Amino acid sequence: MSKQNVAIVGATGAVGTEFLRVLSKRKFPINQLKLFAHESEAGTKITYEGESLVVEAIKDDSFKGVDIALFSAGGGVSQELAPLAVKSGAIVVDNSSAFRMDEDVPLVVPEVNPEDIKKHKGIIANPNCSTIIMVVVLNPIHKLSRIKRVVASTYQAVSGGGALAMAECIEQAKQYLAGEKVRVERFAHQIAFNLIPHIDVFQENGYTKEEMKMVLETRKILHDPEMRIAATTVRVPVLRSHSESLNIETERPLSVEEIRTALAKAPGVIVEDDPANKIYPMPLFRAERDDVSVGRIRKDLSCENGINLWVSGDQILKGAALNAVQIAEHLI
Repeated sequence: MSKQNVAIVGATGAVGTEFLRVLSKRKFPINQLKLFAHESEAGTKITYEGESLVVEAIKDDSFKGVDIALFSAGGGVSQELAPLAVKSGAIVVDNSSAFRMDEDVPLVVPEVNPEDIKKHKGIIANPNCSTIIMVVVLNPIHKLSRIKRVVASTYQAVSGGGALAMAECIEQAKQYLAGEKVRVERFAHQIAFNLIPHIDVFQENGYTKEEMKMVLETRKILHDPEMRIAATTVRVPVLRSHSESLNIETERPLSVEEIRTALAKAPGVIVEDDPANKIYPMPLFRAERDDVSVGRIRKDLSCENGINLWVSGDQILKGAALNAVQIAEHLI
């Protein structure tokens, strides 16, 4: 692979930091690396492979000479700066929701629809973290028999709300156990020793924006606008890695063994499915792991062509930074 001039927008955030780890781990061929963040963090020094790099604020000519720009700085920032990067000649891989449903922007999970990368016009969108974790597992089943219907329930780690949300969860646990008043700032309610069935804002249809992302993005990635999908997204007091309970209905009956075999061969998927020996996916053991783990594979007793799965994956890695870097690897 030829060496690339790479820029990271949002370099000081959780995903930006993970970008750097993933680029280094996967030995991404970098000629020059530029780091950008909010002007309040300009001047911050970050070490990458032994070299001290200075974080810069973005100017009109910041993307000059950049080949690939990895964005993780929020939808508003992406809408403002991604076109600027493209105009300068860079290809943008954007982690925000700003362009995901744009017809001219590919929405890509490399294990699922890498061919869509070629359709880009300068911007490629990284899907929502819960969507990525789900479609990596849905795709091999969808290839066996079209999936007609999916009911997804997520159990999403507090790190989805950022580093401050993780710190608040830990602090709340200390406060609660000490009998002190629990302070709530980052979430709608106390998250320590609790579950909150509310991620992002509620829509007119009663679903949250996070839930509708899973519906609309999955249809786009799998090129199946008729797939029926319903989601309930729940914040849980886990620090890192999301989990999902998936109920799937296929057009033709599939055996558990047929599904297990397809998943075992699928890229980016690890099958952990031995309940007799207490082996199944758990977020504690998915943290900082690249693959999505699937287990509890069983027939749905309420539906003739139904199957139930339990899935877990690191939403900062495969759900964000790793997926974006994999897209960049396909680009070159």
